[in-house]
Amino acid sequence: MTEKYLTPEGKKQLEEKLQYLKTVKRPEVVKKIGIAREYGDLSENAEYDAAKDEQAILEAQIADIEHTLLNAVIIKKSNIDTSRVSIGTKVKLYDIDFDEEVQYTIIGTDESDPKNGIISNLSPVGSALLGHKVGETVAVSTPNGVVNYKILSITV
Repeated sequence: MTEKYLTPEGKKQLEEKLQYLKTVKRPEVVKKIGIAREYGDLSENAEYDAAKDEQAILEAQIADIEHTLLNAVIIKKSNIDTSRVSIGTKVKLYDIDFDEEVQYTIIGTDESDPKNGIISNLSPVGSALLGHKVGETVAVSTPNGVVNYKILSITV
């Protein structure tokens, strides 16, 4: 299994989501199951089946978040080395093919937001850039073909 990476902010958001799922959503689903049981025969009770399915999905979400929080590597800005592209760095790039500058923050998969320039370390661009230094040119294989970037700066 691949390591998961979280910023302190991402960890806090996951903890808040977990708290919400356990204290608000779980009791709601239990209540739905109780109401559906009152409808009688459970073998042909669509409401009961739907509530049980919802419970299974919720419990899987809770287990997934708990596992992530227990095993994630927390990325602290003070520990990030900016001599090379790594998880937690902001990378300013020159897109050679489109003659434009772009900037990405490379972070773990749970916090990625590509529309806002926050990409996963497992994405084609993120994984290709990892370990490279300022001044290097990196060819990235994407679903739309190869894109060539020159690394202009690396910051946190």
